[in-house]
Amino acid sequence: MTTNTVQFHRVLRSTPEKIYRAFVETDAWTRWLPPNGFTARVHEMDAKVGGSYRMSFTNFTTGHSHAFGGTWLELVPHSRIRYTAKFDDPNLPGEMQTTVTLKAVSCGTELSIEQSGIPVVIPTEVCSLGWQKSLVHLAKLVEPHIPN
Repeated sequence: MTTNTVQFHRVLRSTPEKIYRAFVETDAWTRWLPPNGFTARVHEMDAKVGGSYRMSFTNFTTGHSHAFGGTWLELVPHSRIRYTAKFDDPNLPGEMQTTVTLKAVSCGTELSIEQSGIPVVIPTEVCSLGWQKSLVHLAKLVEPHIPN
């Protein structure tokens, strides 16, 4: 089976700790991960190595949802996250794997993401566009410093 891979690199004005939390906390994930035009619901989240998650995205215009879930493969606090994702829809076969690397730099955190195993029926440019929108949402969540 042929699959696709996408990669992203950003520098965010935030700490690795805050960005790491955005990936492993339910409320944060639903806030930033769905691309524009979608809402998200986390049905299950056990953010530990070997733990699983299940979530769904809903197209706000059509109301159509697609669910997916996976397993946490690697969780190195504030440094590295690796997880799988598999769609419930049999027309979107295979298992994707996402690797997130965080590195503190002088002006914030360098964020590198690679998602592999993307089903070939999902055009790479559509996946890239979705991730780009999600990363804008992530920056809006983690960059503000709001004191107590």
